[in-house]
Amino acid sequence: MTPGPRREEVTKMGNFKEQLQKMKTHPGFVAALDQSGGSTPGALRAYGIKEDAWSNEEEMFAIMHQMRARIMTSPSFTGERILGAILFENTMDRDIEGQPTADYLWNVKRVVPFLKVDKGLDPEKDGVQLMKPMPGLAALLDKAKTKRMFGTKMRSFVKQANRAGIKDIVTQQFEAARQIIAAGLVPIVEPEVDIHCPEKAKAEELLKAAILDELNKLPAGQLVMLKITLPEKDDLYAGFVSHPKVVRVVALSGGYTREEGNERLRRNHGVVASFSRALVEGLSAQQSDAEYNALLDASIQSIFEASNT
Repeated sequence: MTPGPRREEVTKMGNFKEQLQKMKTHPGFVAALDQSGGSTPGALRAYGIKEDAWSNEEEMFAIMHQMRARIMTSPSFTGERILGAILFENTMDRDIEGQPTADYLWNVKRVVPFLKVDKGLDPEKDGVQLMKPMPGLAALLDKAKTKRMFGTKMRSFVKQANRAGIKDIVTQQFEAARQIIAAGLVPIVEPEVDIHCPEKAKAEELLKAAILDELNKLPAGQLVMLKITLPEKDDLYAGFVSHPKVVRVVALSGGYTREEGNERLRRNHGVVASFSRALVEGLSAQQSDAEYNALLDASIQSIFEASNT
């Protein structure tokens, strides 16, 4: 008699199905908590912690983890309004309240955990910045599975409405996405369009066509999420919202303030937020827990309402 799957694997599969169902159908938005090495000092500065607060990278990441843990353990940060959270690898490797971060997010908060897997951007070429090579991706995906992550996120950057460059970006994103799907995770494909792109609307039309082309090549049953800049033309990505191979379309704030991000989001039906800077706008290390939690609650509520259109 062949042995059945181990209980741990059954739990993992059960979690995956439940998490997938949540990502597909539940109202809410995705919290992007994945600033990495390069953007960490800026994120900490905005949070009211100056660079003389740490003397090496390890201390800096420990402070960053405290900042993120304060967000995730806040009473307002729950799966009621938050679908998922995108983490940096360093956060995935740490614990919150005695549990690995991904387990804490799902078991305690019912928030689906994602891992940022890209290694940053190459210099601009053909009006875009491709992702740097990711030679360690297979090993990182194995680790993500072991740590019970649901999905991944990877970002590239469109600066000009250049057809060849945009096609390269989308090809690269979907090549990596296929590897991620094969590893049993759900990739968030993020080809961000610069909000200062001189022909932003044109770049977005080119991007939409290139993404549709790649989605049509994916075998049935293979699923991705899309993370896009809030477009110039309202409901530009409506076809992706209802696409059978797209779990969810999420939008980044991309430098827009929370107010403007929310305003644009409301006009794009079925698209939900995946805000980073706009989520933590106004929070600081110096606030009392009562002040901090009230502000975060108001921020989450405004983004939740704008996502729910």
